[in-house]
Amino acid sequence: MNNKVILVVLDGLNYQVARDCMGYLNGLVEQPHSQSALRTTLYQLQSELPSMSRPLYECILTGIRPIESGIVNNTIVRLSKHDSVFSLASAQGKVTAAAAYHWISELYNRAPFEPVRDRFTHDTSLNIQHGCFYHWDHYPDEALLLDAEYLRRTFGPDFLLIHPMNMDDLGHKHGLDSQQYRNGARHIDSLLANYIEAWVADGYQVLITSDHGMNNDRSHGGTLAEERDVPLFVIGERFSHQACKVKQTELCGTVCQLLQLDHPKPFTQELLA
Repeated sequence: MNNKVILVVLDGLNYQVARDCMGYLNGLVEQPHSQSALRTTLYQLQSELPSMSRPLYECILTGIRPIESGIVNNTIVRLSKHDSVFSLASAQGKVTAAAAYHWISELYNRAPFEPVRDRFTHDTSLNIQHGCFYHWDHYPDEALLLDAEYLRRTFGPDFLLIHPMNMDDLGHKHGLDSQQYRNGARHIDSLLANYIEAWVADGYQVLITSDHGMNNDRSHGGTLAEERDVPLFVIGERFSHQACKVKQTELCGTVCQLLQLDHPKPFTQELLA
């Protein structure tokens, strides 16, 4: 059974823009892949509050709402106080890796982030054993995906987090209803098209989601639908591909189920085959 997982968090990607602009991923959804490892389904999720990045990284990776985790804004720089996919997987003998923004390193490895020490991490004593971490919002998605593929091919992680930042950066510069933001979604969709088939062929179940959306004020953090509604594409044979309601707080547990970990996290049973 394929029990490896790649979780892609496309920072700042609004649901409707994902539905309208990501032709490759939605093409997979439309194809009759009933018996295919590339079978894909798109779900709509609502982010927890506040709809901000660092609180929602913690939510996605621990299953804990921001109000309960204490990571309630982007300026709180400390390690997570809760078990995450990374800590559970590494404690149970799995290999973990991340190509991600440096806030992920600060939550699960070491805080504060020291670029010389932490940008490239290879340490099996850490929750994220292998990491390529960046600290520029405009760090190219192309480079980030190359970092991720290096980690995947070199270390064969059981769990790999891939976290590009360009959608969020474009949203803050130009807003939700802008050609730049929409074209950013088309661009990352085209980039992902170069990798997904190989990931699935190598035995990975793939989840592609976002932490939060974006508004026309070039920001996020509140309760507007455009700030909270995010996509979840699931690709692979271990998903049910049935209609169901998925909560952002259940992503952690669902990934743990796919990894066959012992864990106490809530998960979406209906999402799994």
